[in-house]
Amino acid sequence: MFVSTISAYRDWPHAPVDETSPLWDGDPDVDPGIRRWDPDAYGPLKVGCELACRQAFGDERLLVLRPHVVLGRHEYVGRLPWWLSRMSRGGQVLAPGPDRAIQPVDVRDLAAFLLNQVERASNGVFNVAPRSEAASYGDMLNACAQATADQRRTPLELVWADEGWLVDQGVRQWTELPLWRHAAAPWGMNVDRAHAAGLKCRPLADTVADTSKWLRTGGRPVDHERFSEHGIAPDKEAALIRRWLDRTPPPASASSRTHG
Repeated sequence: MFVSTISAYRDWPHAPVDETSPLWDGDPDVDPGIRRWDPDAYGPLKVGCELACRQAFGDERLLVLRPHVVLGRHEYVGRLPWWLSRMSRGGQVLAPGPDRAIQPVDVRDLAAFLLNQVERASNGVFNVAPRSEAASYGDMLNACAQATADQRRTPLELVWADEGWLVDQGVRQWTELPLWRHAAAPWGMNVDRAHAAGLKCRPLADTVADTSKWLRTGGRPVDHERFSEHGIAPDKEAALIRRWLDRTPPPASASSRTHG
């Protein structure tokens, strides 16, 4: 059993992908020569690993899982922990794409599916994530706000800014506002095959709440170089919010939501 990644797909995040979508070119014998994070090399290296496993074990003995973003306790990348930390500070929070679908998978659900398939001696390739209609980016941020409500002394206001405007302002996608990317299909992963095989995904709000509780009761993420690359600087965030509100009068339907 080999855990690969959605990054193995050449067209992601610019087009929807399923298990038959084209992959990056990979070399099963390559030695990357480095052991540090390289987002450009990550996908091709994973494909090389898949090819090496296929050569070693053959298709009939090989199970490959390609998960989307994995969240939950012990996350080392720092995406959900950053949002929880940001929400706990309160104040105005820059927020993009409230209605954009999102498909992160809880690490416990990924692990349960992995073990189930191994016990069944399954083979082949499975994309692993919730269905795209299960939750939105707005659902995730509101769940983060609710999970940290008792930590705040200052009311929280989510200020929803236009995604194209954020790109024009130079906001780094996927990192400064973690898990946000203004592309055609950043969460366009077809997961029909895994769900037909028994994948069960808990609500994203449960993942958020459980991760928040774990962090607040002494949980500590694994040290990793990628942790520090996530999150927007407070002064930059505040300047962008002022710029957005100055240029765009609030529409008839509220452009922000306040949480106590």
